[in-house]
Amino acid sequence: MRITITIGLVVASAVAVLQCSAFAPSSSTTTRRHISSLASSTITTNNNKEDPFCQIEYSPEDPTPCIEDEEVAVLNNNPPQPGAIMKMLPKDTWKVSTKESLLYFTADVVAVISTMSFLYAVVTSDQYQNLPMFAQALEVIPLQILTGFAMWCTWCIGHDAGHGTVSKNNFYGSIVNRIVGEITHSVICLTPFVPWQLSHRKHHLNHNHLEKDYSHQWYIKEEAEDLHPLIQASHTLRMVFFPFLYFVYLVTGIPDGGHVFFYGRMWEGQSMREKLDAAISVVVSFVTAGTLWHNMGTADFAVVCMVPWSVMGFWLFMVTYLQHHSEDGKLYTDDTFTFERGAFETVDRDYGKLVNRMSHHMMDGHVIHHLFFTKVPHYRLEAATKALQKGMKERGQEHLYKQIDTPDYTQEIIKQFYENWFFINEKQVVRTWGDDSESSSPPTLKVTEKKMRLSTSLAAKNE
Repeated sequence: MRITITIGLVVASAVAVLQCSAFAPSSSTTTRRHISSLASSTITTNNNKEDPFCQIEYSPEDPTPCIEDEEVAVLNNNPPQPGAIMKMLPKDTWKVSTKESLLYFTADVVAVISTMSFLYAVVTSDQYQNLPMFAQALEVIPLQILTGFAMWCTWCIGHDAGHGTVSKNNFYGSIVNRIVGEITHSVICLTPFVPWQLSHRKHHLNHNHLEKDYSHQWYIKEEAEDLHPLIQASHTLRMVFFPFLYFVYLVTGIPDGGHVFFYGRMWEGQSMREKLDAAISVVVSFVTAGTLWHNMGTADFAVVCMVPWSVMGFWLFMVTYLQHHSEDGKLYTDDTFTFERGAFETVDRDYGKLVNRMSHHMMDGHVIHHLFFTKVPHYRLEAATKALQKGMKERGQEHLYKQIDTPDYTQEIIKQFYENWFFINEKQVVRTWGDDSESSSPPTLKVTEKKMRLSTSLAAKNE
């Protein structure tokens, strides 16, 4: 018994050592801005080509024309295209190493097996069995929290697998990603991998769309009285459901559709073959849970597996919620949504250096992840995020990047969920882009008009 406990602690400690090798966006409200300040920033439009306007150099002393506030806002508040962002980032940002990915995968799996085995050894020991229930709880709670956190870290590796960034090998990459995803999600985290992969991809493609976003339900606070009575009741009882939200999400299908039983909007248009493929993940999760339950018994299964699973679910919900909610966050409609605008509404949260690394930079590198979710593995996110911060500052668009230091994350999620739930204010919904008189004109048209005025002015000056 003592040997088992000692080995478990040593392995868990070794794994932990192996793993461990800014939200106050500035408000740019200058009343009139010299055109040179815009030209010094590489501003692009919604086109896929680089804007030649961005390459013009101007001297700050040069008396070039001024433009109005509204025009500056349209230009400087439109996020750069992915192509422009790619130029800001280190060259190895896109390098996916199967070997390195599998090293992290192995480390996390060993961490879960070690911590869970140690927890099981304690729970089944004579010393534990002879303790009163209150003392038993005090003894295992720290171990349950540790095991749940290890499961969360492993979930992050499965998250990479879902995006195909564990391996990009042309021959065996898809197989590696599927195996890693099934082990980390379907087995360890009891989250059917393929159904989750489906809904999560739709979340990325529609992030912060008022109606089409997945993984999040958005309700306008001013319309609260018009919501369905069940939704109003859900808001009233929000703190009662808080510990069970991940379970509710997976099983009941709110708001995306069922991940265990296939119904809801996420399954619309999916073929029978795709559903059968997804069913494999569900079967793997059920077989895993059933086997553990049968061998451990109900009480030990609950203490050793389900309580840590709830801790993992808490981490997942906390991180997901805080990454996608901020006081000045914007929601878009069909008329205003673009992939880049949605991605820049993501929030990078700093939970502390150790937690960030153990969680594979899921919290503090999420903006880059949203911009390039099928291209950047987790071990490239930290360097890429620093490069993004620098690049956005050089463009004069640092106000578009959201970063919040959140060391008190457990208090923050409880506070935010209690005060805000899934409500957003009507003023946060962007229904038109630009000023009202030109809302029907795309930003591209306005930029073209500014180029023409600028070119005419420069030509006249040169003459």
